[in-house]
Amino acid sequence: MCLCAKYLAQIVVMGVQVVGRAFARALQQEYAASQAAARARGRSGQQSAAVSSITGMSLQEAQQILNVSTLSPEEIQKSYEHLFKVNEKSVGGSLYLQSKVVRAKERLDEELNIQKQEQNQQSQQNPET
Repeated sequence: MCLCAKYLAQIVVMGVQVVGRAFARALQQEYAASQAAARARGRSGQQSAAVSSITGMSLQEAQQILNVSTLSPEEIQKSYEHLFKVNEKSVGGSLYLQSKVVRAKERLDEELNIQKQEQNQQSQQNPET
């Protein structure tokens, strides 16, 4: 009976070690992937993250609120005007939703400004001859 408990304890310890190593390996891989993604985003990713923290809204959240899939100024403006109008208090809309629409448009406008600045910097660094 004592021998059986000893083997059972060894099996449990080995299982915990295997799971622990697998977990540590998965964490290392995830960390490496996040570092690679951060490098790929580069400076624009840092600016975008800064804007997200200031406005309190991520780019994805802003796109969802305005129901836009691309950062097209025309599409953003059209969606903004429609959602702002249907959420006016005078027509039974919600001031809260209307403010979310305004904040989403502000966030997307900031993202468009960041992209425009990057394009200007790239064109200055690589002038066409």
